[in-house]
Amino acid sequence: MDLREIGQRLGQSVKGEIIVGESMKKHTSWRVGGPADIMVLPAGIEDIMVCRQFATAHGLPLTVMGNGSNMLVKDRGIRGIVLKISRGFNRIEVRDTVITAEAGALLPNVSNRAARAGLTGLEFAVGIPASVGGAVAMNAGAHGRCMADVVDRMAALTGDGNTVLLKREDIGFTYRKSGITNKGLVVLTADFGLKPGEPEEIMAANKINLEKRRHSQPLEFPNAGSVFANPPGQWAGWLIENAGCKGMRIGDAMVSEKHANFIVNLGMARAEDILELITRIKHIVMKKYNIELELEVRVVGE
Repeated sequence: MDLREIGQRLGQSVKGEIIVGESMKKHTSWRVGGPADIMVLPAGIEDIMVCRQFATAHGLPLTVMGNGSNMLVKDRGIRGIVLKISRGFNRIEVRDTVITAEAGALLPNVSNRAARAGLTGLEFAVGIPASVGGAVAMNAGAHGRCMADVVDRMAALTGDGNTVLLKREDIGFTYRKSGITNKGLVVLTADFGLKPGEPEEIMAANKINLEKRRHSQPLEFPNAGSVFANPPGQWAGWLIENAGCKGMRIGDAMVSEKHANFIVNLGMARAEDILELITRIKHIVMKKYNIELELEVRVVGE
C-alpha cells in the first residue's frame, strides 16, 4: 500500500483528522524536521485505540507525541504513523481538589484552570508548553517541582489495547523520566491531586513564574526548552556556559546567549545542525569537566 491508500483505509475507522506527508516543522517547537508519513489527530480514545491496532496489524511504526515541545525530529521525517494527541482530546474537569485532564490538554491551561478553581499545586507548570501526556511521560518540571509531585494517578492504553490505571508509585517517575515509554503505554488522562487556596494568590504566583520564564529563557526564538538534564549536583547550563559553548553556532542552530542549556533556531536550522551542536557541546563539557551530559529532549525519525 502507498501512503495515500494507508491514509484512506485508516480514515474509514478514525473520526479525527488524517494528514499524509505532513511537515513536522509545523508540529514541533524547534520548527525543524521532515515529513510524517501519516499524521493522525485523534478525536478521542477510540481513535487512539484504532491507530494502535492498525499500526500493529499492518506492521507500521507508531510514534506518539503531544505538543512537540520536547522533541527533535530528524530531517528525513518519521516513517509510519504519527499519533499527535492534542486539541481533539483535551478536556479538563474539576472535582473537589482533583483535576482530571485528558492527554492532549496543555499544561498552562490546566494550571490556569486550577487557579480559577482555587486549587494550588500547579503554579510551577504554568509556563511549561507541554501537553499533559508528554509532561507526565517525561516528568516535566520547573521551579523545583515536577509532575511526580502532583500526579495522583493516570489512565493509559497498553500495547495490547487494554486500559490500565496506574497510581503515582507505579508510574516509575525519576528525574525528567518515567516508566511510561519503556512499558509501551500511551497516556490517556491524568489526575492531579491539589490543595485549596485563594484564587488571587494562585494567579499572582502564576504571573510571577511566567515573568521568570520570560526573563531567563530565549522565548523570542524557536526552541525545545532545556536540551540536557542536570547532572546530579550540577546545572547543565552552568557547565555548558563555563565550558565556553554559549553563542556557539552551526548553521542557524545556536546555543542561546540568554540560557546556555537552550539551543535556538535562528530561522532555517536543520535537525542535523542541532544534533551536531549537541555532539560538540557534549564533547567539550566531557573534556573540561569529565561529565557526560544526557539529553532531556526526545530524538525521533530518520
